[in-house]
Amino acid sequence: MANEETVASTTEETEIRAGKYLTFVLCDEEYGVEILKVREIMGLLEVTPVPQTPDFVKGVINLRGKVIPVVDLRLKFGMPEIDYTKETCIIVVDVNSLLIGIIVDTVSEVMEIKEDEIDSPPSFGHKVDVNFILGMGKIKGKVKILLHIDKVLTDEELSAIEKVAD
Repeated sequence: MANEETVASTTEETEIRAGKYLTFVLCDEEYGVEILKVREIMGLLEVTPVPQTPDFVKGVINLRGKVIPVVDLRLKFGMPEIDYTKETCIIVVDVNSLLIGIIVDTVSEVMEIKEDEIDSPPSFGHKVDVNFILGMGKIKGKVKILLHIDKVLTDEELSAIEKVAD
């Protein structure tokens, strides 16, 4: 019985991972986020800095009267900061019912990724947290890191960001 439950939960997880993803680039690596989590894609807007926030929180934007916190995903992932270009975009995503803008180098495309094209994230040992990685998409000989956008920010970071948006 336990074996059947394991197979069922594994199959269920795989089915959830398969679907449409918005792909984007950060530091020459391709990432994807479930399209159902994406609310809007826009060019870079003027971001108002908010004091005493983590370095990766660039500030807030006013999107049609709603204040939305903006996170630079490069900085959140410990990548080097770069000057923004005309390709730099803000993707507004729904993270646990909170709208957050994520800054990415460039948006690529929306693509359908089938379950047999998705592997589980590799294990890097207990010191490296990969819970925010939904899976590794293998498409046309390239690997795309599929993000579990609800887990990219820790609960503490999300609470701090929520306060910025209030």
